[in-house]
Amino acid sequence: MGAVLNSPFVVFFLSLIAQWLAAYLGDLLRNKKQQLREDERADFDTVQTAALTLLALIISFSFAMAVTRYDQRKNYEEAEANAIGTEYLRLGLLPAADTEPARALLRKYLDLRILFYETSRESELAQISADTVSLQADLWAAVLHAANAQPTPAVALVASGMNDVLNAQGYVQAAWWNRIPVAAWAMMGLIAISCNVMLGYGERRRASLLLLVLPIIVSISLFLIADIDSPRGGVIRVLPQNLIALSPSLKAN
Repeated sequence: MGAVLNSPFVVFFLSLIAQWLAAYLGDLLRNKKQQLREDERADFDTVQTAALTLLALIISFSFAMAVTRYDQRKNYEEAEANAIGTEYLRLGLLPAADTEPARALLRKYLDLRILFYETSRESELAQISADTVSLQADLWAAVLHAANAQPTPAVALVASGMNDVLNAQGYVQAAWWNRIPVAAWAMMGLIAISCNVMLGYGERRRASLLLLVLPIIVSISLFLIADIDSPRGGVIRVLPQNLIALSPSLKAN
């Protein structure tokens, strides 16, 4: 299920096919059974309107959830760039022998963080994750060595900044894992299918093209939600703009 939700185009086509089949099923049921009487139609229209309203509310709430998570990922990318840039300057407070090796590690770490945002292949992401953990250990060891050798307030400030750098990566990872729950997707799908069944059953005449209107509208909405909610799939993605902008300034120093 997770692989499907990471592909907004797959979500669009699957939802479109499922909803059109549901509408067509409702149309078949209407043709095989007695059509609604006029005294029954008012009640049916009330239920159908309520179901469509519920579907619209769930889609709007899910869209708001996706946008919130997207904004959170962008904010954490900015915060991580600020943490790395600040720590790079603070490393100048270390003894001269420790400053350049630590800065070289931090420049390498920045390149690795940019790759995290730009890479979409699972095999490459696994290697990036392993390299990130190893490099974080090296960064902390470099600061810890200086702190043990010269425990001054300036070195403590450097250690605090390195702690912020490491924490920033954790916040980013947590934000990328924070997705719309699968249960919410299942509820949207179930309600959308039910609405299309009622749409097909409530039609007064056979109109195959008309039965495609609601599935297309809802599928586009689900595509947009999946696109915004998926960090690596689709068209709308979080780009490491702040990290990329920081890279030249670090390499120039």
